Amino acid sequence: MKILVKLGGTLLDDADSQQRLAAQIAAAHARGCETVVVHGGGKQMTRYLSDRGIESRFVGGLRVTTPETVDALLKVFAGSVNHELVASLNRAGALAVGLSGIDAFLVEAELMDAALGAVGRVTKANPGLLHLLTAGGYLPVVACVAGDRQGRVYNVNADQMAVACAAAFGAQQLIFLTDVEGVLDGAKQVRPVLSAAESARLIGEGIATGGMLTKLNAARSALEGGVSQVRIAPGAAANVLERVLAGEPIGTRLVQAL
Repeated sequence: MKILVKLGGTLLDDADSQQRLAAQIAAAHARGCETVVVHGGGKQMTRYLSDRGIESRFVGGLRVTTPETVDALLKVFAGSVNHELVASLNRAGALAVGLSGIDAFLVEAELMDAALGAVGRVTKANPGLLHLLTAGGYLPVVACVAGDRQGRVYNVNADQMAVACAAAFGAQQLIFLTDVEGVLDGAKQVRPVLSAAESARLIGEGIATGGMLTKLNAARSALEGGVSQVRIAPGAAANVLERVLAGEPIGTRLVQAL
């Protein structure tokens, strides 16, 4: 089975959480899952910029990416966060390889809105490098940084990066490990299963907002791109990845139709 696991920066900000999740991912990989990891790092980025007296500004949930922020993007997302996760995966027994979308044009992007600076909209994913690495037993770990054919660098939303990589790689499952229990309905209860139409309704009714709205839109894009199912699951739960892969109803499972 091919899977893509997306890890949020909040889960990676704690060393114990990172090592625990790395051990689970390495174990799934050892059991024969062809695995790709995509990660964020927004919390770490905000802290890095703040330490240097640079204010983080957001428009519509997207970080305004100035030239100074692009430099931090490479140092934090593709640098410290990526390599610390790779080291944790290797410690757990995997052969992890740190990448970004810039490598071998893995993920190409274009300028989304000049007012946002170097924020990119994904235009294409080229999975050849992922196929090559996973066929050789390696575990690719992709930072949410993309490029274009002119050598420009873009900050890409990590959920959208995960969708692009999952669809291009041919993943059967896209698993978002997050800091929430799952998708909540109007009664604040976790929905164990959602169709694409139901997730659109939660958005339209204003029930799913903020980061969850972004995740649901990403999930729908993944389903439309050929991913069989998407899971949004609590990264802090014990053995969460093993339980998701075993089909246990933890978090929310999203499918095209029920």
